[in-house]
Amino acid sequence: MLSEQEQIRREKLNKLKELGINPYPAPLYPIDTDTNKIVSNFLENKSVSIAGRLMSRRIQGKASFAEIQDKIGKIQVYFNRDEICPNDDKSMYNEVYKKLLDIGDIIGIEGTLFTTQVGQKTILVKKFTLLSKSLKPLPLPKSDSEGNVFDEFTDPELRYRQRYVDLIVNPNIKETFLKRTKIMNIMRSFFNEKEYLEVETPILQPIPGGATARPFTTHHNALNIPLYLRVANELYLKRLIVGGFEGVYEFAKAFRNEGMDRTHNPEFTMVELYVAYKDYYWMMETTENLLENIANELNQTSKVELGDKTIDFKAPYKRISILDSIKEYTGIDVSNMKEIELFETAKKLGIEVNKTMGVGKLIDEIFGEKCEHHYIQPTFITDYPKEMSPLTKEHRDNPNLTERFELLVNGKELANAYSELNDPIDQLARFEDQLKLSKKGDDEAMFIDNDFIRALEYGMPPTSGIGIGIDRLVMLFTNNQSIQEVIFFPQMKPETSKSKSKREDFVEIGIDENWIDHVIDVYSSKENLLSNKPTQVHQKLNGYRKKNKLSIDALQLNDVEKWFI
Repeated sequence: MLSEQEQIRREKLNKLKELGINPYPAPLYPIDTDTNKIVSNFLENKSVSIAGRLMSRRIQGKASFAEIQDKIGKIQVYFNRDEICPNDDKSMYNEVYKKLLDIGDIIGIEGTLFTTQVGQKTILVKKFTLLSKSLKPLPLPKSDSEGNVFDEFTDPELRYRQRYVDLIVNPNIKETFLKRTKIMNIMRSFFNEKEYLEVETPILQPIPGGATARPFTTHHNALNIPLYLRVANELYLKRLIVGGFEGVYEFAKAFRNEGMDRTHNPEFTMVELYVAYKDYYWMMETTENLLENIANELNQTSKVELGDKTIDFKAPYKRISILDSIKEYTGIDVSNMKEIELFETAKKLGIEVNKTMGVGKLIDEIFGEKCEHHYIQPTFITDYPKEMSPLTKEHRDNPNLTERFELLVNGKELANAYSELNDPIDQLARFEDQLKLSKKGDDEAMFIDNDFIRALEYGMPPTSGIGIGIDRLVMLFTNNQSIQEVIFFPQMKPETSKSKSKREDFVEIGIDENWIDHVIDVYSSKENLLSNKPTQVHQKLNGYRKKNKLSIDALQLNDVEKWFI
């Protein structure tokens, strides 16, 4: 149902058509400048042609001051009836401009530059052309005589859902995305100077490899096979190293069917780099140089302000092994613990665990809960146990560990890097261990990729690789606390209300009232819920509880199993 303002705008649209004015004309509009060029190279009486969105106006009889906004910013324009309509027919001003244009309309302007009596750089309009009629009013903020601002477009859900409106009425948001592009260009230049090759690898994959993550599944009708949106591009880039390229990188979209929070979006961007004849020590130094370079080029300093913190990307960064970190912050040495010991230790530390978790997952949970948040300044967490790193080369000094590091900044993972495993026999054994975890109910365990094993059998040189999350990197360099702020169109729930029948579906199978809304959030429908294994549901919902800090009791596996009877 249209609002009153929307109805009025449609009436104006029809009147424009009756006057023979096309509200959405096809021809190219000749633009020869923008607001930045006008201000920086201002010349009195210079003729200009510009286009933009009408953002404000003050009509005073036969004259009007207005503002138009283009890709750069805003500039004042002056509409004078007799300048626009030098002949007897004044309808273009009296009817079209005054009565049929609205805030939000996109117009083209031809005119000359002048400075007002108060020193405001302004365009004197000689001719204007309607280029696009706006049928919805913009949610523009209002201010009173004392300078207080009201009705700002600040609701995060509305801003993310209607990013096009956000960019119009909150033009400062553009700065975040301009910086995002600049960061990626700095990285490209850094890699290209070293003669690494930028490549493209498949997004639709028959085997979702390269990371421990739950994939999105689809189906290819012509081949009648399941396909997966990639969780990582790692295994394809390594195939190219096998093929003879000594340095390859890709800015890649990755997709993981996991929870959403301030640092996770199911669709995200990462850059992965693989360089032959290098190891993880070399990659640490390269990463330090890369990030310091980004900071300096972006901000002319290695320091970045993030909320009330100052992050310094000046090399070198602190290095500490994951096991030493756990020992430092818990007082417990877990280095020689078996799975059952780790399980009990995690429980004693108040960490939620379940029977699907192997050694790697348990250590990861302990580190994530007790250690991770302490690392505000850039820190390399190194030397992960084998169970946590199925694609990583065995540590040269300790066969129980791997040559792996994660870079933590502001208490979150920013990068993950290895001395890459290039022993095909060892790699197959690691994949088989992942298969055992999958059978236990771990839906993030890796698949066995036999073609990748075959590639390794032809011989891959010693290689170091790294993956860096672009979205989190941009968050750091733009002082944003939420990943949704740095993605143009973050994933959102559909704009539909939950129906009563949905709740009844979940009540029928015995789900506790306190959990129903959360189960709906995660699975949407009963059918989606029941298409999973009870162990998977149990793990996912308790993970959701933990991430969202819900004040309800954790689910027990036997309770979840009852839903499937």
